[in-house]
Amino acid sequence: MKPDSSDSVLPDPRLPARDPHGHKGTFGAIAVVGGSVSGGSMMTGAPALAALGALRAGAGLVRLVCPGPVLPGALMIAPSATGLVLPTDSNGAIVAHEAAALLDSVLGACDALAIGPGLGSEPGNRQGIEAVVLRVVQQEERPVVVDADAINALARMPELARDFHARAILTPHPGEFRRLAEPLRVSLDPTDPAQRPAAAEAMAQKLGCIVVLKGAGTVVTDGYRTWVCPRGHPCLGTAGTGDVLTGVLAGLIGQEVGQAAGSSPDLFETARAGVLVHALAGERWAEQHGASAGLLATELADLLPPCVESIREVRS
Repeated sequence: MKPDSSDSVLPDPRLPARDPHGHKGTFGAIAVVGGSVSGGSMMTGAPALAALGALRAGAGLVRLVCPGPVLPGALMIAPSATGLVLPTDSNGAIVAHEAAALLDSVLGACDALAIGPGLGSEPGNRQGIEAVVLRVVQQEERPVVVDADAINALARMPELARDFHARAILTPHPGEFRRLAEPLRVSLDPTDPAQRPAAAEAMAQKLGCIVVLKGAGTVVTDGYRTWVCPRGHPCLGTAGTGDVLTGVLAGLIGQEVGQAAGSSPDLFETARAGVLVHALAGERWAEQHGASAGLLATELADLLPPCVESIREVRS
């Protein structure tokens, strides 16, 4: 029998106090793998917004791992990040074996990794995308946040449940959830408020990870503990806000890893904190602007620091 995991019995999420003697190395090194130039389109903003989310959430260092043509634009949006070129061919498709080797190096140098924002899904690029995503979810050394096109890539992997080993947070919106649910044989409706918690729990149990099912009343679950976020605002329903959330989650994980001297964070609690911070930032924007729409994702990132601080424990 499943233990009582009602969100009503869970205390509000909290973040650990920040080390007053810390430095940028203490507060987590984050890698963001994303961006695409394949298929005649260029996706620059998504990985940059994830980088901004991580930095504004308090991460010490962020490295963008993107195709070469994407990287300069992404670094203009997030100039405090550094960059590393994800190998691609003349058509912009990821070179699978070179990218996998690069990912080994990146994973060894970071405290947490986010993959998926703007990664693309063009047929000519799928082999490279899937190789990179598979490398990330098969490893167990680094916690990861899997979002957007990385989730779509997982949905195309027939042996997904067997290959998935990472300590991970998945952040699907309902459409991505449906695509991933099909190979996992999860049939519950991610848009039905009555079924959303059970749907997310089923996916989390299948993969052994944390699922953050986005939408009004975002669901966070590890398959046994489940929490529905009571905060948020309709202004968050716009392009790029999910990328910011991905960065926030990775940034919070990295800080906990960096300050924890080798112990592993509880990713369920970290995910709850990140979702709440993101929701509070949306509420703050709506209050400041007196509006229910018009939020830019960059503005959301800029509002994160006081929201992070509002749920941080006070150092005694």
